[in-house]
Amino acid sequence: MEMNDMILVSIDDHIIEPADMFDNHMPEKYKDRAPKMVQSPEGLDQWIIEGQVTGTTGLSAVVSWPNEEWGFDPTGMAEMRPGCYDVHERVRDMDANGIFASMNFPTVIGFNCSQLAHIADDDLRSAIISAYNDWHIEDWCGPYPGRLIPQGVVNLWNVDAAVAEVNRLGKRGVTAISFPETPYVMGLPTFASGHWDPFLTAMVDNNMVLNMHIGTSFNLLTQPEGYPSDHLIILAPQLSTLTATDLLVAGVFRRFPDLKIGLSEGGVGWIPFFLDRLDRHLTNHKWTGLDIGEGMSGSEIFQKHFLGCFITDPAALHNRNRIGMDNIAWECDYPHSDSTWPRSPEMLWQELMDADCKEDEINKMTYSNVADWYGIDLFKHIPKEQATVGALRALAGDVETSITPKAEWRRRFEAKHSA
Repeated sequence: MEMNDMILVSIDDHIIEPADMFDNHMPEKYKDRAPKMVQSPEGLDQWIIEGQVTGTTGLSAVVSWPNEEWGFDPTGMAEMRPGCYDVHERVRDMDANGIFASMNFPTVIGFNCSQLAHIADDDLRSAIISAYNDWHIEDWCGPYPGRLIPQGVVNLWNVDAAVAEVNRLGKRGVTAISFPETPYVMGLPTFASGHWDPFLTAMVDNNMVLNMHIGTSFNLLTQPEGYPSDHLIILAPQLSTLTATDLLVAGVFRRFPDLKIGLSEGGVGWIPFFLDRLDRHLTNHKWTGLDIGEGMSGSEIFQKHFLGCFITDPAALHNRNRIGMDNIAWECDYPHSDSTWPRSPEMLWQELMDADCKEDEINKMTYSNVADWYGIDLFKHIPKEQATVGALRALAGDVETSITPKAEWRRRFEAKHSA
């Protein structure tokens, strides 16, 4: 097997949504209250959602920028690589990076609808969520069947509405829902409360994976006075340990033995130690009476229920068997600051070779675990031989992948839109 033979499925990328995304999907009753994109006095794109203004930070759209231009400052589409927001350019960028298929998380409404918390009209909130999901399925994933994997979101503030949306999306073939990894940080009930049980029942009934992307849990960290942003950036992936512990200790898998969890952008390097600690705890601290379910070890429960995802994790690949070869998937994180675009194959291949990974192990981590976990026929629309890194890159010889400053993207954007 060579690098160009790999089939890459990225289980975590992101969309910077275009201004017209709600135009064709909001119910007539709520069209005048749909989220709207406006220009700030500084010329930056801003979304207004029921009076609240939000935008896109630079770290969410850095792909192809010079590293010295990265930062938390807000940015607009004029400064971005078009693949951030244009699905046709996105697929071309995927080809250039040798990526066959990709699952994408929202930006405008937050990874999991966190940006809709302030809306007082719950029916409006549900309408925005359904409109987003329909846009995502039809306009983002629809034009290129097999290349973009649909993922839905639900109304976190109305569990009955969440159940209804899961059932609706299940009928449309969606097999993943994005959900906050620590809902209690948002003032929502915990998994131990039983509040989410009807929603989790619907997830299992529809054979869906609950994707829990890092982000909400950042608010559990107290930033020491005087510390730079590096403190959070370094710690961020390790916060998935909180999510895993919350679910296990809450007895979620005792109540839902068929529930599947995707830990998005959490890395996998922490998992071997976590499993060792979990197994030791369950045998050493029997006095607590903790029952995580099914009469299995902690490691066995974790490996049955959790899929870990990594971007670059060289040390962890040496411990892949301890993690579980069926429990590891790869991700690109385009267009965020952790993304390895446009050299993902080269970077991943080097790590795989350094860890002496065999062909069957590579295939599991790069695509087949995703197909199995999410119940996707990856090659329904495109033959397997056309899905390799080499085959895709052969289609993308004209795609520019060089470092390009924001000012140049803005010049091109303005030239295109003034023509």
